[in-house]
Amino acid sequence: MSLDGIVLNNIATELKNTLVDCKVDKVYQPERDEIHLNIRAKGKNMRLLLSASSNNPRVYFTANAKDNPQSPPMFCMLLRKHIQGGRIVDVEQISLERILKIEIESMNELGDMTVKQLIVEIMGKHSNIVLIEKETEKIIDSIKRIPISISTVRQVLPGREYSLPPSQDKIDPLEISKDDFINLVSQSVETPVFKFLYMNFLGLSPLIAKEISFRAKIDDEFNLKDLSTEQKQSLFESFEEIYSSVKTKTFAPTIIKDESNYDVVAFSSVDLQQFGNLPKMHFESISELLDYYYLTRDQVDRIKQKSNDLRKSISIKLERALNKLSKQKREVSDAEKRDKFRIYGELITANIYKLEKGQEEVELENFYSETLEPMKVKLNKNLTPSENAQKYFKKYNKLKTAFEIVSRELVKTEDEVRYLEHILLALETSTEVEELDEIREELTTEGYFRKASTKKKKQLKSTSAPHHYKSSDGFDIFVGKNNKQNDYLTLKLASKEDLWLHTKVIPGSHVIVKTEGAEVPEQTILEAAYLAAYYSKGKMSSNVPIDYTERKNVKKPSGAKPGMVIYETNSTVYVTPSVEHISKIEKID
Repeated sequence: MSLDGIVLNNIATELKNTLVDCKVDKVYQPERDEIHLNIRAKGKNMRLLLSASSNNPRVYFTANAKDNPQSPPMFCMLLRKHIQGGRIVDVEQISLERILKIEIESMNELGDMTVKQLIVEIMGKHSNIVLIEKETEKIIDSIKRIPISISTVRQVLPGREYSLPPSQDKIDPLEISKDDFINLVSQSVETPVFKFLYMNFLGLSPLIAKEISFRAKIDDEFNLKDLSTEQKQSLFESFEEIYSSVKTKTFAPTIIKDESNYDVVAFSSVDLQQFGNLPKMHFESISELLDYYYLTRDQVDRIKQKSNDLRKSISIKLERALNKLSKQKREVSDAEKRDKFRIYGELITANIYKLEKGQEEVELENFYSETLEPMKVKLNKNLTPSENAQKYFKKYNKLKTAFEIVSRELVKTEDEVRYLEHILLALETSTEVEELDEIREELTTEGYFRKASTKKKKQLKSTSAPHHYKSSDGFDIFVGKNNKQNDYLTLKLASKEDLWLHTKVIPGSHVIVKTEGAEVPEQTILEAAYLAAYYSKGKMSSNVPIDYTERKNVKKPSGAKPGMVIYETNSTVYVTPSVEHISKIEKID
């Protein structure tokens, strides 16, 4: 996701309305390619972030400060010399290009008033922040110097005259008429509709091109050559509708999230409609949106990075446990056939007077069979009949002992498999660093990781809280995010008469409905069941079975792992979880 022409126009409008006549109080450079301007704006301090990052070039007001290096970089010192203490006199976007120009009036060394322009070029890997003298249009310096060895087309170096990046010969979407638009569509070569739009119009991203196609009720991959006259008309009307926000400066900063309501799918300064029922977030300003987006993405990246090692380690342990379980099941299956060896021994003993040493196989009447059908029994010719019988009895007893031992171990392995599956689910759904810390602490306690040094025991700064919802009937519903929270909800928070829900067999969260002694309506049970299914491994399945019972029927066996419980006298409801169902339940936190 990047800042397109419409988003940057929204940013330019916001900055112009806020910054004109405001003072540049301080200049910082916390990153190699990032500048922070502390602005004294109408009685309050604001922080303007300017980034020329190759991956995330951007401009917006931010509420989040960063640590600064002890020694300011050269470009930071240069900006302090030329614009610190200056007054912002104008902010503008160059056409609908991804170029923002901030004009600052300040005194030079001789005490003369001069005007500098801080130009932010948001162009992917070619992004830059350039300071120029307005009167001469000479470059004072830039955060990235571009010599001829890097680009033969355009150099960005101190003393050179500033020139705009090479034009892409695209059409300004604010200037084209209806007739020209339809003529352009009619004359264009064979190409998908959305590609035609973003390839021909200035500052138009693929996201907005698809939004225009969607609003025109045209598949974005539909071939331009196959458009009817009515479809061309509809396409222009959608095009005009989108760009009316730029003309009237009435923007609708919007974020689209995925079904988990966690990761951001897209953002724009227009109210995106192409994503159907996916969760939306609306913001008062584009800076609030971008600050939220980049902070959230940074948090998501940190969580994913931090959880990768945990997930990899637990996946390996789960694979080993599954292999162990498979082997134990085979051993139990083999041991269940142990009775035939006892029968062999008893048949040999009963017919021992008929047998002689040296025989390799005999056929004996099986008095354990209703039909007395003869049974073939193999013998070791080097052993006496009595020794052969003892050999079979010994094998039977060995398998009998093995069955008892392996059966007990099998139950433990099954419990471990379920536990590790719950851990993986908790890792996948973690949204806070604190949740990962709690999971790691739990795994350390359970012996899956080594304990930290006792000399400096790290204490958790804070603990995460369960999800909290309110049903349409007014009942509080709590959903655990990990095993620690599941135990807390079920064993401490819940009263005996509260309702407890969990997916049948499938790993998932504990869900508690606080009843306060009242009877729980069917609608609340259904909503709690949707939450139980949504926060489980069956999230993407249909007809997920959800068991529910009063909390008093749920017990934690002695020695059971965190989050592991048993229950009885339950009822079951089947639900198909979806974002639509979850979004209708009021979320308190």
